[in-house]
Amino acid sequence: MITPRFSCSQNILSVLVSVYCPAVRASEIEIHLDHTLLSLHVAPYFLRLNFPASLVEDDQSSAVYDPASGYLTLTLTKLNRGENFPDLDLLGKLLAPPAQSTPHRPTIEVLASRDDAAVPGTTERNEILQAAANDWTLPQTIPDTLPVLETSLYKPYGFLNAYTGYFRHVASTENDINELGADAEILSLSERRIRRLGHEDEKWDPEYYMADFADAEQIEELLAWTHPHLESAAPVIFTEAENAAMLRLPRKEYLASPRETRDIYLTLLTLLFAYAYDARTTQHDPTPESAWTIAALTPPSPLSTPLHEDEAPERWPTTETLIPSYRRALAFPLHRSWALAESCRADAARFLGRGARTVLRCLLELRAVLDAHPVYYVYARVWVDDFCRWIQACAREDTLVRLGRAVGRLSISKDSLGWDLVALEHTVQIAKEGQPDSDDEDLESERPAPL
Repeated sequence: MITPRFSCSQNILSVLVSVYCPAVRASEIEIHLDHTLLSLHVAPYFLRLNFPASLVEDDQSSAVYDPASGYLTLTLTKLNRGENFPDLDLLGKLLAPPAQSTPHRPTIEVLASRDDAAVPGTTERNEILQAAANDWTLPQTIPDTLPVLETSLYKPYGFLNAYTGYFRHVASTENDINELGADAEILSLSERRIRRLGHEDEKWDPEYYMADFADAEQIEELLAWTHPHLESAAPVIFTEAENAAMLRLPRKEYLASPRETRDIYLTLLTLLFAYAYDARTTQHDPTPESAWTIAALTPPSPLSTPLHEDEAPERWPTTETLIPSYRRALAFPLHRSWALAESCRADAARFLGRGARTVLRCLLELRAVLDAHPVYYVYARVWVDDFCRWIQACAREDTLVRLGRAVGRLSISKDSLGWDLVALEHTVQIAKEGQPDSDDEDLESERPAPL
């Protein structure tokens, strides 16, 4: 079955659904409405939408098919007049199945157990009798921690660690940013982190950084630029191309633990940082190198630390999350500037502060850049596709805003990167102060020689 293109809007009384299903017979269209669930079927199209509130079929409801344009327009009456239906523009959220009231993870309750081989006077009974005779004192030992049981040589990666196999033949491709080499499929998270740090230290060039710090004219032009998504306060209205891209996203449900959810938000921060860097350096006009830039600036091993109970976004390890992004921004791309990295962090914070729609628009643009590359498109498959789907169906608006505020207030120390940036900048400043001005040199050359 094919999911047709569609769009939704609303007024005080109704929700309007416009579905593009050309070259079909109106008599064969089947429509079923059950409270919040709308189903539409006409070969070869099938559409099922889950609305945030209930709808009813009454005399004001209608279905009109225009064979000339190929659009079917449904008018569905709201159960409660004047009720607002949020997120009708987030098509992926409407396509998601209804939320389940049952627990996500199976639970097992043991009602009773018995060892058939046991005889009267079991070990447990003897221990209880011994404890009663010794003031209920039992010998206790700390159990050994069992190693994680691994049934496969391959280590998962990507969104929620759900992917393997994408880099098995990476050695035979022109993937210039794969710093894990042919072992990308079998390295553990700690091993990937060690490889990442070693690769960043290898690529770090103090002289390159000093040159960009000394000649900052071009950097200042990049810092003065403002992203178009941040210039206007108008609400985000998705284009036809963006709606079509959302409909092509995978249909998935995500069962993430609180810690995994926290890590998803933090990984999203690194993606937005990389997107912000490319947008600033290209003035929001991607180049053939944009896919390389975005992929290179995104750390291959996202941070994963223990999550404390009820930990607020303001207390998440955002500094530790962004340090790898800063290191890569100063080691890999064309423009290597601390001030530029700070501006990218501020852009990412403002994207988050604008909410899910602005973040989704940035992710769709990032996805389009990666999809256009013959090699780096794999990063869109293992990361960005799921993020575009997750941001619509699972992300909380208030969490995005709070995370954006926390990132905007960050103060990252230059010493935390592990490179002596302060000393390098001081060296450049001393050299500038000791170098005579060009006009002074001209005056000195024009003075007559002493007699």
